[in-house]
Amino acid sequence: MKLFVGLGNPGGKYARNRHNIGFMALDEIARDHGFGPWKSKFQGQISEGRLGSEKVLLLKPETFMNRSGQSVGEAMRFYKLDSTDVTVLHDELDLAPGKVRVKAGGGHAGHNGLRSIHDHIGAAYDRVRLGIGHPGRKELVSGYVLHDFAKADETWLDNVLRGVSDGAAHLAQGDGGKFMNAVALRTAPPRSSKSTAAKAETTAKPKEAETQTTDDTRSPLQKLMDRFN
Repeated sequence: MKLFVGLGNPGGKYARNRHNIGFMALDEIARDHGFGPWKSKFQGQISEGRLGSEKVLLLKPETFMNRSGQSVGEAMRFYKLDSTDVTVLHDELDLAPGKVRVKAGGGHAGHNGLRSIHDHIGAAYDRVRLGIGHPGRKELVSGYVLHDFAKADETWLDNVLRGVSDGAAHLAQGDGGKFMNAVALRTAPPRSSKSTAAKAETTAKPKEAETQTTDDTRSPLQKLMDRFN
């Protein structure tokens, strides 16, 4: 079994906060992949389902952000999981809005949710870092992360959440590369090959016409005679 943990704060007041993007990602995965209903357990909300061949437990701790590790540790002990079975999805100030990165282990970089998880299960777990950008000054961080996403953020946010859900099965199988490819198809889709071909054809037509004109080597007299034949 794999344990996917989304970080956030409980309650409607915080539901659309930047700090709650981890909760939002798990909600998207649960909807898209037919997970079971959310239930209260392990000081949080859990939903069970499958991603590809892997059985996965989704967990949204309700201990508030700075005590997230309590909920994660409880779930791990119940299912006898190792920290390497855990993937935490969280907001990341040091990534631009819409950017996503995967990371195995490492420090908590001052993130209170990760700090708490470190305290309870150690640092050897995987993370999905969901970029929300930085307000510019350290003293603005608290108000920034506890503020709702702006309306202008809706498009990139939707693409990120859908991309994370698209790649969730790869994430459960430990294939970070394929997961990132699935995210990129939503956040930075390739240009259509049809539009590229159409543009090439349009560019080619004038050259073709020019070639036909310059191939006419008849003399002026011959052209005049041909008009009356």
